[in-house]
Order: sequence, then C-alpha cells, then structure tokens
Amino acid sequence: QVQLVESGGGLVQPGGSLGLSCAVSGTSMFRLYLMAWYRQAPGQQRELVAQITPPGNTNYADSVKGRFTISRDNAKNTVYLQMNSLKPEDTAVYSCRADYITVNYWGKGTLVTVSS
Repeated sequence: QVQLVESGGGLVQPGGSLGLSCAVSGTSMFRLYLMAWYRQAPGQQRELVAQITPPGNTNYADSVKGRFTISRDNAKNTVYLQMNSLKPEDTAVYSCRADYITVNYWGKGTLVTVSS
C-alpha cells in the first residue's frame, strides 16, 4: 500500500523560510511517479503549487515562482518543497500527491502558517 507522509510544516514569520518533505513508502516505483505539492487555504479551493516529473522537470504556480523550489531524491523516495520569502497568503495546508499512469495517491497534509 502506497503511503505519503508530509513533514516540516509550522509557524514562520513573513519573509522567512520553511522546508517540507514528503516521504513515499510501499512502492519501488517512486522514480516513475509524477510528484506534486498542492495547498489549500481556509475557505479556498486546493491549488497546485509545484510539480516535478520523473526526469526532474519542474513546474510552478505563478504565485510561488522564484520563491519555492521542488526537488526529489529517488534514493530516499522523498520529494521536497523549499519555501523562501514566505508571505501570509502562503498560509495553507500543504499536501503532496503522487501520480502513476491512472492512479494517484495523497498525503494527509501539513499546516504552514505565515504570521508575525
């Protein structure tokens, strides 16, 4: 059974940095997964934040370009999201998603709060 577990959320001041991790277990095919980070702020729809393909190509939401970096370590079955220059509007529950052919898996999410 494939499981995704996020970690690294917390409270950070505006302008600060935070790094998230998503560990994927229960599979030997991680290197073939399309991995992504999504976020959902209170009262808003879930949105795609960043995506990384198996070869390592990346895609970002316009709102986070230049501030967030997604990466993956196939040896550790882990995807990361480095978030810099955080803004209050980045406050949300951040979840990771894995896609493989027609199947997708979600983690439960980790809360990021940007506030002074």
